[in-house]
Amino acid sequence: MTAKATVLIVDDTPVNIDVLVGILKDDYEVIAAINGQMALNIVRHTPPDIILLDVMMPGIDGYEVCRRLKEDLTTRHIPVIFVTAKITLEEELQGFAVGAVDYITKPVSAPLVQARVRTHLALHDQNRELEHRVRQRTAELQETRLKIIQRLGRAAEYKDNETGLHVIRMSHYSHILAQAAGLGEHEAEMLLNAAPMHDIGKIGIPDEILKKPGKLEAEEFRIMQQHCQIGAEIIGEDSSELLQLARVVALTHHEKWDGSGYPKGLAGEDIPRVGRMVAVADVFDALTSKRPYKRAWSLEEATDYLQRSAGSHFDPELVPLFVQQMERVQQVQARFADKQQGSD
Repeated sequence: MTAKATVLIVDDTPVNIDVLVGILKDDYEVIAAINGQMALNIVRHTPPDIILLDVMMPGIDGYEVCRRLKEDLTTRHIPVIFVTAKITLEEELQGFAVGAVDYITKPVSAPLVQARVRTHLALHDQNRELEHRVRQRTAELQETRLKIIQRLGRAAEYKDNETGLHVIRMSHYSHILAQAAGLGEHEAEMLLNAAPMHDIGKIGIPDEILKKPGKLEAEEFRIMQQHCQIGAEIIGEDSSELLQLARVVALTHHEKWDGSGYPKGLAGEDIPRVGRMVAVADVFDALTSKRPYKRAWSLEEATDYLQRSAGSHFDPELVPLFVQQMERVQQVQARFADKQQGSD
């Protein structure tokens, strides 16, 4: 039996929610939010298949909710239909500009609501099926591309006295965390492919700083921090979805939840979610890997550090998801273990 599609209804008026729920509940799983922030939180934890979104709401209005969803690489695929009482041509164009696929006017017509939802879900399913077929037919090309990306990432790691397997392990950890956090198959796969380039900017950092065995001086650390921007410039601004994602990861994986990271000092949800995921994966692998200057931490030590740093360094919602996947993480560790891996 095929699972029902999930519809998220967002409206600050409970009566309007009740009307739409009554229209859709027999055919779909229906969830609701009474404001924009609640809607964003729901989408982050339980991504729906389609969203019916009121425009005029207190706080974050519908346009801003849609804009944020479409800016996020992990949610921009979800179709958004605006449901509104009044609409001018300018407002309608504004809605389409921020990413909506359609409009429904209030008071709503039950047959029209059902038809619009059914049509856009079908279009969305067709697009996903087409994407799936394209991915199948280009599997060999994608594998080659991934190997190239991994080798570029490994070039930076070798320069930093890291082992080349670091970028492979941390990319798989990022993939595991993305799946645990509810990202779709395509989005999680994209992060697997993009994560290896997170530190590509280290190629542009002088060896005397990158390989310095002791603590960096303030000016040296300032130069080291530039590897994020250098990485973004190496990747460039490109129409490729993969390179767009890789650029975001390179720029944001050193940002911290409390705003104390770099290069921009972003905090909380202002940090792109993919950057927050890679931060967890990158640090975990660094902690559990043996290096000339440190022993490999045990899983217990590393997970304890992640948990203690949740809410300061790391997204407090992502850390427990990662820890819950430790069996899969250990499988990656075993598969891509460094030859010299081990504790002192």
